Amino acid sequence: MKWNKYIGFAILITTLAVGGTSCKKYLDVVPDNVATIEHAFKLRNEAEKYLFTLYSFLPKSGDGWYNVGLTGGDEIWYPQNDQAHWHPIFRIAQGQQNKDAPLFDEWAGERKGNGTKFDHQKIWRGIRQCNIFLENISDLSKVPDIAPSERERWIGEAEFLKAFYHFYMFRMYGPIPIIDENIGIDSDVDGSFSRRMPVDSVVNYISRTLDAAYEKLPAKITEENTQLGRITQPIVLAVKAKLWVTAASPLFNGNPDYASFKDKEGVALFNPTFDADKWVKARDAVKAAIESAEANGHALYEYKVDFLGLTDTTKTQLNIRNAVTERWSREHVWANSQMYFVNESICMPPMERGSNTNRGQLLGVWAAPLKIAKMYYTHNGVPIEEDKTLNFNNYEQLRTAATNERNYIEPGFSTARLNYDREPRFYASLGFDGGVWYQKDATSTGNERNTFYVKAKNGDKAGFGDFKNWNETGYFIKKLVHWESTTAGTSAPVWKQYPWPEIRLADLYLLYAEALNEVEPASATAIAYVDKVRNRAGLKGVVESWTNYSNNPGKFATQEGLREIIQRERMIELAFEGHRFWDLRRWKKAYEEYNKDITGWNVIGKTADTYYKERVIFSQRFIAPRDYLWPIGNFDTRRNPFLVENPGW
Repeated sequence: MKWNKYIGFAILITTLAVGGTSCKKYLDVVPDNVATIEHAFKLRNEAEKYLFTLYSFLPKSGDGWYNVGLTGGDEIWYPQNDQAHWHPIFRIAQGQQNKDAPLFDEWAGERKGNGTKFDHQKIWRGIRQCNIFLENISDLSKVPDIAPSERERWIGEAEFLKAFYHFYMFRMYGPIPIIDENIGIDSDVDGSFSRRMPVDSVVNYISRTLDAAYEKLPAKITEENTQLGRITQPIVLAVKAKLWVTAASPLFNGNPDYASFKDKEGVALFNPTFDADKWVKARDAVKAAIESAEANGHALYEYKVDFLGLTDTTKTQLNIRNAVTERWSREHVWANSQMYFVNESICMPPMERGSNTNRGQLLGVWAAPLKIAKMYYTHNGVPIEEDKTLNFNNYEQLRTAATNERNYIEPGFSTARLNYDREPRFYASLGFDGGVWYQKDATSTGNERNTFYVKAKNGDKAGFGDFKNWNETGYFIKKLVHWESTTAGTSAPVWKQYPWPEIRLADLYLLYAEALNEVEPASATAIAYVDKVRNRAGLKGVVESWTNYSNNPGKFATQEGLREIIQRERMIELAFEGHRFWDLRRWKKAYEEYNKDITGWNVIGKTADTYYKERVIFSQRFIAPRDYLWPIGNFDTRRNPFLVENPGW
């Protein structure tokens, strides 16, 4: 699809998001401002602007300063001594979250980014705007020039957005207020203060609201020139699937850590009893989402049309990279309509050839810790610690790349054992010293011969440099850089923007496998859905790989073993997309992972012998159960007599 098909809707949403003056009156409406409300709903054109305002509250997920899942955990690390470029999310990863002035405070809309207007786009405010819109657009005496079918669709969009904003807050704070309608100015004082509702009530409310929205929305976008990015039925079902998988997971399903968590009136906010039926609901919800997505043309991305004569190795890597970065890929069940994207220069390092060598820019500073590099499978499709045919015990050991490894590592280059014999997703997702970094414009022919290689030792172009421009671990985030971004030549780089994939089909396949395994232990169907993702990534199926190469060949035959396989598959397939942060929490594995050291190569080393030494960069600390949920903060809990703080804060 041509990029210009996206421009109309996305630019309007972006304009609203940054508070353009032409739309300010819609961003500022309040229930008692009767004149403003009446004006906003007199005609279709004005009401449509209000509708698009509702979209403007969607998270800017492609921007690391506004997506806590990207740099708030352990997956992406900034230079440790470069605090001038730290932001609230990364400070959470550093263990600086607090209740006096909460970081990335969605409850109050404060301390979220870099001081721009985005900081004050409160989610509660977005929900309030949805309620105002629904109240007025549902009044048939208003907006007389709108067709009934379009009115219904707009109602469905507003219902979805209201449900999603509740889900967004639920995942962060747990039990939250349900704001189904705005409180009038004549309400009694007690009624004007929100109360947190039990987790099960919140989940059921969001699910019902999504169901109501589904019936009103189109199955797919037909007006692609102007409407790409708007909500469809597959998007609704995909969010519902994620809702129920989250609700069924250990953090929210029978969690004994919150058994005594009650509001000030003694109402229990968590059900301490495990409910197996939640996994049944999750399974059914994910299945419905997959069926809807596939029926409406969504499929796993594959690089098929090749005019460049690429090798199968490079094609497989493009399958993986383009599954994220391809504009409006068939795999994107929901591509975020906000025109925000990862700043690719933060991911891509300066190359020996190419124009992206300005040391004044933050080039390649997003770094993956060594534990993330170790997380990927071997080329046999099993974990490095399980592969009985390959030895990674001495992963620092140097090895020289042979000619037949030229599509992964520069021939004749010495690099660590850890970088050899790995699965395609390792090479498609990570750049490293001596590693191949394929970009279409690296050669005049577009093929991968004589392409870019990363040189990352101290003194190299991608190595330890000035105070704000180095990669702390030695692993760069290749996965988020579009392969057709222009980085060679003498002009400045041209980064190929793409809407952020909130939900990919691969995500749904792995969620379905997870839910199936919980309902039907060691389900063959669950394995089949994992294999769909593995096959696209160039790997053999689970049964074949574990049977032939793992020192635990029967692992997939038990519920616990298959659960571990599925969880690792999610962390690999969805790496650097903001999912690991939330998955580790809902699985209650954050305590385990976030109390491990962040390590990397010795990036100040100038030779292979000194560079390839693992060093501790930061010792993370995660306190359970406190850190599983955000603090609401002292200001709000003190001013609202009915509001209780999350446990531990």
